[in-house]
Formats: sequence, structure tokens, C-alpha cells
Amino acid sequence: MVSNAALNAALNAFDIEAECIAKMKEYFDEKVFGRAVELLSNAPRIGAAGSGHSGIICQHFAHLMCCIERPARFISPAEAIHGATGFLQKGDVMVFASRGGKTKELLPIVDICKAKGVYIITVTENMESPLAAAADVVLQQYVNRETDKWNAQGTTSTTALCMIFHALQAAIIEETGYQAEQFALIHPGGAVGERLNNKSVL
Repeated sequence: MVSNAALNAALNAFDIEAECIAKMKEYFDEKVFGRAVELLSNAPRIGAAGSGHSGIICQHFAHLMCCIERPARFISPAEAIHGATGFLQKGDVMVFASRGGKTKELLPIVDICKAKGVYIITVTENMESPLAAAADVVLQQYVNRETDKWNAQGTTSTTALCMIFHALQAAIIEETGYQAEQFALIHPGGAVGERLNNKSVL
């Protein structure tokens, strides 16, 4: 039988993350967010990079962008300095995610982006950080605390990052006029594909 402490910790995790999402709206800057949407909507290509949990969520973001036909890929920090930044060209956008804004693996990529004329969007909680200072647009992340009892694991922070990326995708869909019919073409698989390709529901 699972202990009461374990069950209470699980229930508390729901409360912590719900509180974070609710509070994040207070950090929403329409002008800054709008500039990010504008850059991403017009970028020929989009790169995304982060380390650890942030990197995993950046992979999700790149996939979200591909799902609305904004060519994107996750660029691992390790591969970035070994040629992978060749994907990026002048006028493209690079998205960095780092809660503290100091992730040392990402800093060399900034120099490459600057030299190539690539726009930088940084998502961070630390507005005074090196990654924030280097960015053309900084989207502020808010995290109340992580869900584990030590406030150390990347839990609530990944949810907050996901929320920012989901909001960006929702806005870009509207900004670009992306249609369900377009998604149906590139997503024929699974239950979603079956529903989208049922002409009676489009």
C-alpha cells in the first residue's frame, strides 16, 4: 500500500503546477510576446536549444513548429558547436530555453548566431542573465517551485516552459492563418489523422 505521504505529495504536485500556470499570466507582456510571434511566423527556419529538461521541451517545441509547417529542429548543445548550427542562416530564429539563463553549453551558440545574423529568442526566469542580454526577445518564465520536496527536480519549470511554447504555437496558428486541412495532409496517422481527414468534420 502506498503511503499517505506519497499520495499527499502527488496531490500537492497538482496544486503547485496549477498555481504556477495561473500566476504566469501576470508575466505576459503583449508587446514582447507579439515580437516573438512575428519573428517565428516569418522565420525561414527555427532552431531550438536547451540542456537537460529544457532541452527535452525544446525538442517538443521544434515538433510543434513542424506541425504548423514552420521548418524547425532541435539543435543539441553538443552538436551545435560541431557543425549543426549550419542549419541556421541569416534571418532565421534560434530559441534558447534556460531557467537561469546561464547554461554554459548554450553560450557558444549565441556567438555563432550573432555572427550569422540569426535572431535570438530566450525563454528564462533570469532577465539579467547572459542569455537574456544576448537576445532580441526575452520571454520571461515564472516558476513558483518544483514539485519535489527538495525543490530541485525539473518539474514545474518544464510545465511553465511548455506553457510558453504552447501559447506561441496557438498565436502563430492565428498569425499565419494555418488551417486544419493543412495539418490533415501532414498528419494522416493515428486517431487525430483519421479525424482530420474525415471530410465531414472539416
